[in-house]
Amino acid sequence: VSSVVESVGEHVEEFQEGDIVVPVFRPNCRECRDSKSQKGNGCSIFGGELVPAMPRDKTSRLKGMNGETLYHFLSVSSFSQYTVVDVVNVVKISPEFPIDKACLLSCGISTGIGAAWKVADIEEGSTVAIFGLGTVGLAVAEWARLRGSSKIIGVDLNQEKMEIGNTTIYLNYVDKTIKCFTENISKTDIKDVIESVLFYHGESKKSMIKEITDGGADYCFECIGLASLMEDAFNSSRVNWGKTVILGVEMHRTPLAINTSLLLRGRTVIGCLFGGLKPKSDIPFLAQIYLHKELNLDGFINHEVGFRDINKAFDSLLEGKSLRCIMRDGLTNEQNGNLIKI
Repeated sequence: VSSVVESVGEHVEEFQEGDIVVPVFRPNCRECRDSKSQKGNGCSIFGGELVPAMPRDKTSRLKGMNGETLYHFLSVSSFSQYTVVDVVNVVKISPEFPIDKACLLSCGISTGIGAAWKVADIEEGSTVAIFGLGTVGLAVAEWARLRGSSKIIGVDLNQEKMEIGNTTIYLNYVDKTIKCFTENISKTDIKDVIESVLFYHGESKKSMIKEITDGGADYCFECIGLASLMEDAFNSSRVNWGKTVILGVEMHRTPLAINTSLLLRGRTVIGCLFGGLKPKSDIPFLAQIYLHKELNLDGFINHEVGFRDINKAFDSLLEGKSLRCIMRDGLTNEQNGNLIKI
């Protein structure tokens, strides 16, 4: 969500009316031990659980047309023209940033970039395999590109992602003809695609990734939320130092099963929420490198609709035909975003 501060409450000093801000579900108080530590992005005061209310008193500030209580989804409730958010869930960004695109930094893209940046710390020349080519997975790819990865491999079942990719984030990742591996492992030359895209079934994907990367990817990212795919990502990583980062929330609550003998040889697995980003400091940084034309955000936008067509936006997402859809709430061009009270 992209927002303009409409007003601030008593004792609020960090923000003032008219600030361009990005509400985020991950709280960042900057006072507790976890917030001050560089080892993670938790908050021991407000981050213990995701509650549908204001984080300090667990009450609501929102009412429906008939006076009924409305709840603060993920402490943000952004599908509205006005909302009320605690200071720990708001980040101020540069006033030069286009407000209609600030919502892209609120979640999704930030999660993928953060996982590649803060958690994996991808280095130049490394090989990367990404399981799941939605917004999060493609954001991982974007950061891997910025860091100079030698190979970026996308793994997805949805062959329509190829079409999405050719018009958005895959475009011109490499300046050479590269190969696309299909379900039957036939090889077809294509241009202007990430590095390799695998449309897979069965066991072939792991051996294919090891073949492409000469032994396994340095970094594997699971961006779907399936324990079986997490295991595939781990087994596709390189022996001795391969690192697997889990971003997906397991949709069936299935435990992750890993052969512990493989861990003893140096592979690691780590999970992260919101990509390990500290919202108050890291999101403004991402906004700045976008303004410097280093970070590609525009490529993630497939559609723009009004709030009346919100269900169409969800339908496109569920059908795998959209990465990010910007919904406008009917404000003027100078105010494209919702208004927020802190």
